[in-house]
Amino acid sequence: MKQLLFYLKVSRPGLWFATIWLYLLPTSQMDLLSSWEFWYGLFYICFPLNFMTYGWNDIVDHEIDKLNPRKDNFWFGAKASYEQLKVLWKPILVFQLLSYPLLIYIGGLPVLLLLVMFLVINGLYNLPGKGLRSAPPLELLCQVGYVLIVPLSVYVNGTADVPTATYLYLFLFAIQSHLMGEVMDIEPDKAAGRVTTATKIGMKKTKLLIIGIVIAELGLLIYVYQEYIFAGMLGLGLIWLLIDLFIIFKQKTYTLNQMKLFAVLSNAMALVTMAYVWYSGCLI
Repeated sequence: MKQLLFYLKVSRPGLWFATIWLYLLPTSQMDLLSSWEFWYGLFYICFPLNFMTYGWNDIVDHEIDKLNPRKDNFWFGAKASYEQLKVLWKPILVFQLLSYPLLIYIGGLPVLLLLVMFLVINGLYNLPGKGLRSAPPLELLCQVGYVLIVPLSVYVNGTADVPTATYLYLFLFAIQSHLMGEVMDIEPDKAAGRVTTATKIGMKKTKLLIIGIVIAELGLLIYVYQEYIFAGMLGLGLIWLLIDLFIIFKQKTYTLNQMKLFAVLSNAMALVTMAYVWYSGCLI
């Protein structure tokens, strides 16, 4: 049980909302609660997929994570020892191999190709010494891996695909979320000598970039989808980002308690927006 709880912490349950949001999107307004395929796919994107994504990153970033105050909780992941990380690839592999056969049985060749793409993108991102995680801005392009959860949901649940504009919105959302993480980690990353977009261009410009991305997302919601309620929710987030940059925090680093508070609030906002987008079907 202790080992399983450690694996769960590695998978960062506090960040599951992102993959759940993407998985549920194509199923908007559909009654899938009695579908075992739906629940199996949801299980995979919550634990095995996040366990691989974040666990693989933890293995490579062991030295950097030693300096990261965010670590060692269910929000932002485990602060594992070298001995734990040295063998972590084994349970990661086991959970993937146990999950794949049924997923491929459900969705066929397209799902197999998506699973291979998950592996390739994670491999390129976490390649020791030359990984794209430390090659800005290429680490931002790797966030396309999160967007692949949408077609995975389409094939697992037999739904219609989402519009191209929705994929663009979700890609921008994934980049925005990653940059927010880089802002929170900017000081430990600098201390460990890791190069990211945030450490390269600085906190202020990174926050401005996030604001620009949110404005682009708002443009898509208003001018492509004519969706004003969801845009209003996003607009509230934009107002907070502007207050954060120009009034309250500016270029100050966040404390651990502040980061945990932001995580709780972002999960609450994700829950509200997820429910609205699912019930309204506004992005499909």
